[in-house]
Formats: sequence, structure tokens, C-alpha cells
Amino acid sequence: MSKNTTKIIELENVNRRYNLGDHTIDALTNINITVHEQEFIMVMGPSGSGKSTLLNIMAGLEGPSAGTIQIDQRDLSTLSDRVLCDIRRYRLGFIFQFFNLHPILTTLENVELPMLISGIKRKNRVPRAMEMLKLVGLEKRHHHLPHELSGGEKQRVGIARSLVNDPDVILADEPTGDLDSATGNEIMSLLMQLNQEHHKTIVCVTHDEVMLKPNMRLIKMEDGRIISDAIV
Repeated sequence: MSKNTTKIIELENVNRRYNLGDHTIDALTNINITVHEQEFIMVMGPSGSGKSTLLNIMAGLEGPSAGTIQIDQRDLSTLSDRVLCDIRRYRLGFIFQFFNLHPILTTLENVELPMLISGIKRKNRVPRAMEMLKLVGLEKRHHHLPHELSGGEKQRVGIARSLVNDPDVILADEPTGDLDSATGNEIMSLLMQLNQEHHKTIVCVTHDEVMLKPNMRLIKMEDGRIISDAIV
């Protein structure tokens, strides 16, 4: 669906089935998607359509029941846990609907966390975290705790945290779902800026069609299937 030729993520004939006692749920059925470098993809569909499962599969957080997932043309099923961890740590960034900020850590410390986990020394973490907070307009709030921030500010912290290891791909799961419409539009504008000015590839799951902008690639899902995939 893109003019770019560089493939980053590729799903081929992916199915995801959950066994719940005597019942089975087909969360994803015959999914085929190629994500190209610097695309902005919106994934839309009603609740239960498989959007979040799709994002987890793309990230390698869940394995498929059938089919293959490739990142940078490497089949995830053939990679060690350590290599998968490195891909998630350095290649992919995650933004969550409910922010997932640690309540006893400051804004700065929350943004530092991925670097701390990666073993980067504090003298190098702090300047990088402040750089990302400045990018999202929160450098003056670096000492505040999450409960002192608005919903939009918390999500900006989440975006800064997702960027701190400089990933090429941002996977966002309902990033505006817990925000009012005005704040949601601000967050979407920030994601568009990251795509257009910082060349990040964005895959954004949402149920809110208001967030859709011209020239985005829209994947619509229903009952675990892709029903359309086109530029809008």
C-alpha cells in the first residue's frame, strides 16, 4: 500500500486462536499486512475486532497460532528470546491507552526507564530523556509525578518514553482513547509530527474515526479479519 520499498514488518496468513475451556475464539483470521518504512497506518474497528491482538502480534509479544511474522525480513519464530527482546527494546516503541507510568517516579525517571533497563548510565540517560521531554513540550514538568499531570501530559510522557531508545517504529494502542477530543487531537498531531519530521513509522490502533487524517493508510478490521486496506 506504500510507495516505500523497505519492508519493516510483514504478517503472512496470520491466525490467532485462544482456547478458553470448551470454547475457542478466533481473534485473528488470515491476516496479511506489510508495514513499510515511514508509513502512518491507522487500524480501526469495533471493540473485539482484533486490533490490539494485531498490535501484540506485530510486536512479537504474542505468537501466532498459524502464519509468520517477520521484522526486517527475520522470522520471529526463529529468533531467540534475547534477540526478540533487543528488537522490542531498540526497534519498536510502545504507546499505551492508559499511559502505564510508574506512580512513584517523576516524569524524567519514567522516560529514563527504557534506558535504565538497557544498562545505559545515568549521566547519559538524563540528557536524552530531557531531549525527548522537550520534543513533546514537557521539559518544564520533568520533576512532576504522574498524579500531578493531566491526561494529555501523561500521554506525552508515554510518547517521550517510547522514543527514548530511538526506535524506527512506534506501535500505539488507543493512544487517545482515555482523552477528551481536543487533547486527543493534540496527541494525534504529535504522532503525525513524529512521522513527517522525524521519519518514524507509526501503526496506531483506534476506534475513533475523528483521529483519521488525509493520506493515512487505513486498515479496517471486523471479527478478526481485515475488511479493507487503503489510503484515505
